[in-house]
Amino acid sequence: MTFRPCLLIPIYNHGSVIRATVERLLVYGVPIFVVDDGSDEATQIGLSSLAKDLAQVRLFRLPENGGKGAAVMYGLRIACAEGFTHALQIDADGQHDATDVPRFLAAGAAHPSDVICGRPVYDASIPKGRLYGRYVTHFWVGVETLRLCVSDAMCGFRLYPLAATCKLIDRVSIPTRMEFDIEILVRLAWAGVPSRDIPTRVIYPPGGISHFDMLADNLRISWMHTRLTLGMLVRLPLFIWRRVAGSRRGGEHWSRLSERGCAVGLRSVFACYRLLGARAARCLLYPVVAYFFLTGTKARHASLDYLRRVYHRLGRSEPTWGDCFAHMMAFGQSALDKIAVWSGRSASIPVEFPRRAQLEAMAAAGKGAVLIGSHLGNLEMTRALAVRERRVPVNAVVYTHHARRFNEVLRQANADFSVNLVEVADLGPETAIMLKDKVDRGEFVVIVGDRTPAAAGGASRVAHVNFLGETAPFAQGPFILASLLDCPVFLFFCLRSKDGFHAYLEHFAERIELPRAARAERLRHYMEKYAERLEHYCLMAPEQWFNFFDFWARPDNRKP
Repeated sequence: MTFRPCLLIPIYNHGSVIRATVERLLVYGVPIFVVDDGSDEATQIGLSSLAKDLAQVRLFRLPENGGKGAAVMYGLRIACAEGFTHALQIDADGQHDATDVPRFLAAGAAHPSDVICGRPVYDASIPKGRLYGRYVTHFWVGVETLRLCVSDAMCGFRLYPLAATCKLIDRVSIPTRMEFDIEILVRLAWAGVPSRDIPTRVIYPPGGISHFDMLADNLRISWMHTRLTLGMLVRLPLFIWRRVAGSRRGGEHWSRLSERGCAVGLRSVFACYRLLGARAARCLLYPVVAYFFLTGTKARHASLDYLRRVYHRLGRSEPTWGDCFAHMMAFGQSALDKIAVWSGRSASIPVEFPRRAQLEAMAAAGKGAVLIGSHLGNLEMTRALAVRERRVPVNAVVYTHHARRFNEVLRQANADFSVNLVEVADLGPETAIMLKDKVDRGEFVVIVGDRTPAAAGGASRVAHVNFLGETAPFAQGPFILASLLDCPVFLFFCLRSKDGFHAYLEHFAERIELPRAARAERLRHYMEKYAERLEHYCLMAPEQWFNFFDFWARPDNRKP
């Protein structure tokens, strides 16, 4: 598909700033469509001069003010009729960061079927009322789309695929006022148009002109959300069918599975948490988890498969669908706990950590260590506390593409979330050198041992060892990395109980040694030891191991 973009600027009475905005965009060499939405005479004169001076600018005028949506839709239709494939909408008042235009265009070229949405990164200039109002809209857009694919539906910095968008606006009546930006994204989601977001700086310039009418536009937006929620209910069977059909597609490695389930639904829970508190957010967990329980066929079966194994070891009866739902609810609660601790609201959640002093003493002595954890319990809890209390530097190694959307939620909760978060695509030599430097400075490195590597579909660099009665693939990478870092190694698990959390720290090895002559044998020994201890803690808290995929599958998806 040929990628032919243009820029689209709707304008209403921003004559004093439009020239500066346009001049910042000229450098990208993309045609600029300016649609005047019935501006005053002074703005019209300035626009005429601008179009005369700059050949890259094309000016269109609406006879009277019809609203931002009317101007944008007019520009979209013109651009589509003239053979452009995409239109990047940007505000006239200078709120949006023009230096991000290449990022939007690159994302559109790479994903031509998607709508590319700006996810605002605000500074202190944003009015608090506008900020909190956006959380309400985020929540309702999540309800209306049932997937929270849009991080911010109110940001007017976005790249539209013109064919799909013009087909929609020609078929459906879209509001033309301030609710336009929200409704068109919801309806594009309903139409099956994918979306992805790009973080971008947004400012509120001093003395800026706002056309937002607090009473009238809030009433319009409230009525819009009412209509869209009712529309969602009508379309609910279709949405569920799409999810069920999508969940039947198998064969992917865990790292390539779409980020769905509670991790995505918790964006709405996060908004509820910020506005109404933890109790209300937990109540919202039930319908969110119920939806993904009903539509997540693969996740349900993976949960039941795991629970059968662990229940058999415990001498319990066969797990039911209710046990599976409780398993997913535990995952939702775990994510809510992460939000709580990163939001600084976890003071009421006690964390019992009997061997914490041992780690602190090592850090004080300048001795680093490797902590090998898992997806059992809440490994994030201790890193959050370490960052908040600034006592022990803890570096978490995570795969680059895993849980990216939910990690963005945690970044919104606390800017320090990214502190010592080491995102990697694979555990290569560069990663080992960088982490070795951290360990030598007395820092700790945390990595999970119950996920196979993303490279080559996880078919290499694994060993099959016994876990809950059957061989399962475990990654060699964490243990090879620990041997290269040449430092003490501990196992670390943080489990939730009725009274709070209990952190378990076990000495695993003073050094992991892999002599060349017996490398494979020694590596397997360490991996078997890890799997044995992971099984021990899974039996302590069966519902807290959160791997909702076929953990025991071979690369060809057949059981051994």
